[in-house]
Amino acid sequence: MNQSTAENRIKVLSQQIEPSNEERLHQLTINSTLGSKDKQMSGVFGEIEVAPRDPILGLNAAFKEDKSPKKVNLGVGAYRTEDGKPLVLPVVRKVEQKMLDLGFDKEYIPQSGLPEFQKVSPLLLFGKDSPAIKENRLACLQTLSGTGALRVGCEFVQKFLPKGTTVYVPNPTWGNHYSVIESAGLKAGKYRYLNKDTMKVDIDGLLEDVNNAPDHSVILLHVCAHNPTGVDPTKDDWKKIAEVIKKKNHLTFFDSAYQGFASGDLDKDAFSVRLFVDQGLELMAAQSYAKNFGLYGERIGAISFVCKDAKKAEAILSQVNRIIRAMYSSPPLHGARIVALTLGDDSLLSEWKKDLEGMANRIIEMRTALLEGLQKKKTPSPTKDGTWKHVVEQIGMFSFTGLDNAQVKRLIDEHHIYLTSDGRISMAGINPSNVEYIVNAIDEVVRHKY
Repeated sequence: MNQSTAENRIKVLSQQIEPSNEERLHQLTINSTLGSKDKQMSGVFGEIEVAPRDPILGLNAAFKEDKSPKKVNLGVGAYRTEDGKPLVLPVVRKVEQKMLDLGFDKEYIPQSGLPEFQKVSPLLLFGKDSPAIKENRLACLQTLSGTGALRVGCEFVQKFLPKGTTVYVPNPTWGNHYSVIESAGLKAGKYRYLNKDTMKVDIDGLLEDVNNAPDHSVILLHVCAHNPTGVDPTKDDWKKIAEVIKKKNHLTFFDSAYQGFASGDLDKDAFSVRLFVDQGLELMAAQSYAKNFGLYGERIGAISFVCKDAKKAEAILSQVNRIIRAMYSSPPLHGARIVALTLGDDSLLSEWKKDLEGMANRIIEMRTALLEGLQKKKTPSPTKDGTWKHVVEQIGMFSFTGLDNAQVKRLIDEHHIYLTSDGRISMAGINPSNVEYIVNAIDEVVRHKY
C-alpha cells in the first residue's frame, strides 16, 4: 500500500469515527429530545432523591415499629411520666380552662408576637432586675419555639453581619443546629466542648478554640443542660468564656431549651445569660417553652436581642419583624396565651414552678437509680476513672453515657432499647418499672466481646 492510499484510508476511518458538524448537531438534537422526554417522564419537579431520615425521628419510627413488649424509648427528647406517658402540666390545664371561660378570640397576632408574652418572656430568662430590660435595650419577639428562634436569629446574622460570618457550635451539640445554621446560608464551625475521658467540659480546649475564631464570629452556647451531654460549664468557666468573647468581639447566641427543667431552679439555670448581660455584652438568646411548659406541639418560643442602647434595640426589632413577616407572617396564639397568663400571675407562676420542680426531681431520681443499678452490678465504665458518676453529675433531660456505636447498636438490636448512636439517653424515658431492665442491658452490652 503506497503512502497516498494509506492517508486516504486514515481519512475515511477518521470520518467514520468522528462525526461531521452536521452529525454532531443531529446527535445533540436527539439528546436534547431524549432529555426533554426524560424530564417529562420525571415530572416538572425533575429528579428528586428521597432525603435521609432525621436521626431522632427515624429512631422514634423504628421504636414504634418494634413489636417487642420490652422495648424502651430513650431517644425522644420529651418528658414522660413514671408510666411512660406524655404529661400535660396541671397548671396548663387550669390556664386553658381559664382561657375558655374568658372567651378569647382566635385572631392573628402581630409578627413580633403576643404583646403580653413579649413582656414576660425576657423577665424569665434575664430576670426582672436586668439592666437590659430596665434600660429598654432589649428587643424580644415571639417565635416558632426554640428552633424557630434559632432560625430567625441565623437569618438576622446572614442579613446584617459581615459576609462570611461563621456560627461556632460546641462539639458535640444538638444535631439540628447544623441544619438551622446552614439553611440560612451560614457556615457552621465547631469548638471543643466535652472531654470524653473525664465527662466534663474541656474548658481549656473551648477557650482556645473560641479565642482562635476570627474576631466578630458568632458563638452559640447552651444556657444550661447541654444537649446531648448534660454537662455544663462551672460558674468560673462561664466567667472565663465571657472574658474571651468580650476580648474577641464575638456575638454570643444563647440557646435556652431547658431553663428550670435542668435543676428545678429558674434563676440558677439562667446564670450564664445574666452574667453575660452584667458584663456588658451584646447578645442574642433563643428561648423554648416546649420542655419547661410541656408545650411541645404548641411551638412557643422567643428570640431576644440585648443591645448597647434602646435605639439599636428598636431598629433590630423592626428588621426582625420583616424577617418574620416573610418567613411565617405571625406566630401561634394559643400557647403564647398559656405562657403569658401563667408567668403574669403570681399564683399560677407558683404552681408552674412546683410542676417544674416535680419534673426535674423525677429526672434526678432516675439518674440516681441508674447509677446505683450500674454500681451494684459493677458494670465496667467507659470513663477514665472507671466510674459511672457522670450519670448523676450531668443535668437536664439527657445523659451522655459514653457507650460506643457498637454497644448502642446491640442495645437496639438485642434489647430493644432505643437511643442515639452517640450514646445519649433521655432520662425521661427511664422509670421505676424499666430501670432494672435498662441496667441489665447496659451491663450486657458493655461486657460483650465484639
